[in-house]
Amino acid sequence: MASFVSGARKRSALTSVHAALVALLLLPALASAADDAKTGGAKEVASSFNEALLTSMKNADALGYKGRYAQLRPVVVRTFDIPFMAEKVLGRHWEGLPEAERAQWRELFADLLTATYAGRFVGYRGQTFATLGEENAARDTVLVLTRLDDPKGDPVVINYRLSHTDAGWRVVDVYLKGTVSELALRRSDYSAVLEQQGFPALLEAVRAKIGALERGEDR
Repeated sequence: MASFVSGARKRSALTSVHAALVALLLLPALASAADDAKTGGAKEVASSFNEALLTSMKNADALGYKGRYAQLRPVVVRTFDIPFMAEKVLGRHWEGLPEAERAQWRELFADLLTATYAGRFVGYRGQTFATLGEENAARDTVLVLTRLDDPKGDPVVINYRLSHTDAGWRVVDVYLKGTVSELALRRSDYSAVLEQQGFPALLEAVRAKIGALERGEDR
C-alpha cells in the first residue's frame, strides 16, 4: 500500500510538472491569440459578426428568440462600441443626464441592438455573407463593405463603420442598404422622445421596441 501511495504521489507530481510545462509552452500562443482578438483588422471584426449572425439564422427555430438573444448578446458587446453609440444616439441631450441614467441607457441600448439582430435575422434559406472590402472613412474610421446574398431574394448590402479603440476595432455605425445610417435613424427617433417626453418615456419606448422584436412584430 505504501509503495502504491508513493507511486501515486510521484505520478501526481509528474502530472503537475507536465501541466505546468504545457501551460508555459502555451503562454505565447495564448498571448498571441489575445493580441489578435484585440488588434484584429476591421474587416475581420465585421466578418466575424456576420458569421455569428449566420449561425444564429441557421439555428433560429431551434434556439427561439431567447436562445438567439443569449447567443448574440456577448457578440454584440464585443463587436460594437456601445458607450460611443449610446451617447451619439442621444446627441446634445447626453450632457444633461446624470451618470446613473447614462449607465442605464447604455445597458438598454445594448439590449436594443441585440434584440434587433435576434428578432430580425431569422428564416434561413441558404443565405451567405460576402465581405467585399474596406475603405478609409471620416475621422480615422474604416468602412467594411459586406453583402447578405439570398438565393431566393434580393441581396442586402450591410456596411459597417468601425473605429479603433483601446480594445481594438469596434463598430460605431451600420449602413443598411449601403447608405442608410442606423445611428442617424435611432438618433432621430430617440433624441426626440427624450427631449419632448423625458428619460422615463425614452426607456419605455425602447422597451416597447424590444418587446415587438421579441414577438416578431418588427422585421
